[in-house]
Amino acid sequence: MELPVVDVFRDAIGVVIRLVAPMLLLSMVVGVLVAILQAVTQIHEQTISFILKLIVVVLFLIMGGGWMLTTLQEFALSLFELM
Repeated sequence: MELPVVDVFRDAIGVVIRLVAPMLLLSMVVGVLVAILQAVTQIHEQTISFILKLIVVVLFLIMGGGWMLTTLQEFALSLFELM
């Protein structure tokens, strides 16, 4: 069974979205919470938000890295099977 190139690209975009969406959503939530906290306390330091987002993303990569790697490996194997 041959898949058109468009289907392969659509699957690739789906994999990328599944891998990146959790990190983006977590960093967005942290950014909003820090912005609210900074607005309430009137502390406007940009590095606080950056450091907290960085910590959250690194923690997610440590905890979810195995799942991400497995998902990417499954997609790569499906590509090799199509060749």
